[in-house]
Amino acid sequence: MKDLINAQKMIYPDLLEVMQKRFTILYTISLFEPIGRRGIVEQTGFTERFIRNEIDLLQNQNLVQMTTKGMLITEIGKDIITNLHEFNRELSGISKLEIQLKKKFDIQKVIVVPGDCDHHEFIKQELGRATVQYLKKIVDRNVTIAATGGTTMAAVADAMVPFEKYECVFVPARGGIGEKVENQANTIVAKMAKAEKGNYHLLHVPDPLSEPLYQSLINESSIAETLKIIKGASFVIHGIGDALTMAARRKTPEHVKEKLIAQKAVSEAFGYYFDIDGNIVHKVRTLGIQLEDLTKTNFVLTVAGGKSKARAIASYMIQGKSNVLITDEAAAIAILSKNNK
Repeated sequence: MKDLINAQKMIYPDLLEVMQKRFTILYTISLFEPIGRRGIVEQTGFTERFIRNEIDLLQNQNLVQMTTKGMLITEIGKDIITNLHEFNRELSGISKLEIQLKKKFDIQKVIVVPGDCDHHEFIKQELGRATVQYLKKIVDRNVTIAATGGTTMAAVADAMVPFEKYECVFVPARGGIGEKVENQANTIVAKMAKAEKGNYHLLHVPDPLSEPLYQSLINESSIAETLKIIKGASFVIHGIGDALTMAARRKTPEHVKEKLIAQKAVSEAFGYYFDIDGNIVHKVRTLGIQLEDLTKTNFVLTVAGGKSKARAIASYMIQGKSNVLITDEAAAIAILSKNNK
């Protein structure tokens, strides 16, 4: 396919560009249907005039249909999207980015979705869909799945579907009371379990914890039992945060923020803060999965995107604790850039 695309680029460069744009429009409609022209303009960044002309063509080809509520994809349009999906990934260079990132981080698999979730919120939803689709492929029995909190994990929960003949147990990878309810790990795993038609356990503890409170809670039998289930999870899904953004969100004391700045922390995951070389520069006391708990018994999926998170993603991935990285195109390009550091 790569040789064919290279030949087509040389002979029909304009045609391939038009195909890619039309695929983008069709794909956008499929994600947001029913959707109007203005919505497509907002999501794609194409001009209204261009969208108007393209929609007329797509409608004449019976790929989309107009309704009073907006545009819908026809069955023929859905088939076109399915058939052109891999071709478009090769054409846009997505497949090449995946290969390069897989080699850079020496991990089992990399999945890259087109776009930049910094600029388009629906790209974060695409990260969620890609994560769930991959989970459906690899879950082959009733398992326990641990997930952290955050907006990206909330997108994964939104995309969750039943795993057909399997019913899984979902657990929070760490505490999180104190954040926005919709982004708390407890809320996210409960939503995942409901969508997957599985079960869940909750961990009702704040994050981070003071040392006295940590010692008190860890001795509670009910919490200890839940922690045992969490640490025995077969699959762990987590995001990566920008260090200073996460510090502010968790109302970190000023002296700790100053420490993070002084030691050039760029990323946060599981309560650990890392510099650009992957060194741990600070750790907050939390209940749940610790970095040392991630061993060969866990299958770890790291999900994070956006150009703004490129350095954070790279600094965490150096740890080598993940099996799979699911990210977006903008982050992938930035990570592979020579100017990333």
